[in-house]
Amino acid sequence: MEIRVLRYFLTVAREGNITKAAEFLHVTQPTLSRQLKDLEQELGKKLFIRSSHSVILTDEGMLLRNRAEEIVNMVDKLEAEFNSMEETIGGDVYIGGGETEAMKHIARVAKDVQVRYSNIRYHLYSGNEEDITERLDKGLLDFGILIQPADISKYNYLNIPAKDVWGVVMKKDSPLAVKESIQAADLSNVPLICSRQ
Repeated sequence: MEIRVLRYFLTVAREGNITKAAEFLHVTQPTLSRQLKDLEQELGKKLFIRSSHSVILTDEGMLLRNRAEEIVNMVDKLEAEFNSMEETIGGDVYIGGGETEAMKHIARVAKDVQVRYSNIRYHLYSGNEEDITERLDKGLLDFGILIQPADISKYNYLNIPAKDVWGVVMKKDSPLAVKESIQAADLSNVPLICSRQ
């Protein structure tokens, strides 16, 4: 299985159309179709459900897409690391974090470092604790920002002096608006729009 073919597969999955993906990749549609068919034969699984104007991923295709994204990201990161070896101080830094005030501290430090070392590039990934720790464990992130409580027992860590405050926004005529404080139980039967965290 070649990285180039995985990139082709990911482009088709993103575009949802082989012709559009071929145009984006600057390859002919028959060449791209043949590469995908060879990939399916190599894996012994059908990856797409094809119709006249679109393709939809099968369950096996969804699994391959998730793994292919990780593989391609790792290859890109490895290539960038090798390319940056020639530079004095530079390279790519992959940071994962959630919706937290602590990201402001990280952004300030990143800006200061980049002013001194312009060859450093930052890549930010947003996610919850599970997303961030999974990417840390796979080597896809250099470091992550986790909101307590979080299981940090297997990591080296620093506490960042930031405090997150969450609130509830509602209409003025809501029965909850008259309360001095709101408990979790007050929200149990109320439709909410919430962060994944």
